[in-house]
Amino acid sequence: MKKLLTICIIFLIAFNSCQNSSAKKINNSNTSASEEKPSSSSGPIMTFDKNSHDFGTIKEGDRVTTKFSFTNTGNSDLIIVDARGSCGCTVPEYPKNTPIAPGESQTITVNFDSSNKPGIQQKSVTLSANTSSGREMLRIKANVTPDPVKQQQRDAQAKARQQN
Repeated sequence: MKKLLTICIIFLIAFNSCQNSSAKKINNSNTSASEEKPSSSSGPIMTFDKNSHDFGTIKEGDRVTTKFSFTNTGNSDLIIVDARGSCGCTVPEYPKNTPIAPGESQTITVNFDSSNKPGIQQKSVTLSANTSSGREMLRIKANVTPDPVKQQQRDAQAKARQQN
């Protein structure tokens, strides 16, 4: 009986210690996160007029373009270091390594080439900048109607692969 009581007491002490330790960890992580927020708000902030664009229905082979306007709503110069499309068919044009002052606006032009891209297409452009997150994301979407001749060729190739 004494052994059982001793084991229960040890278990309760260990359980109570673990709870206090995890509560301290949660409080410490909350404190450090709230301490970081004021410093990040003093940096550059990209505010877009839109984060995505839908081209609607386009024909295969069409090359379409859209512009994303943004303003630096932060308190220091914004610098876009890099912009990359999710594939070679999505090409961004942007003010590379050009300081954009607080309150100043610029545009990012995104070109999409729908050649050999039938069906619903969803692409993205990832911007690397000196914002608090370091990355911003823009998205484009299009429903590409297939070119009848190219679709016949694709169907013939698929059939040939199935037979092999």
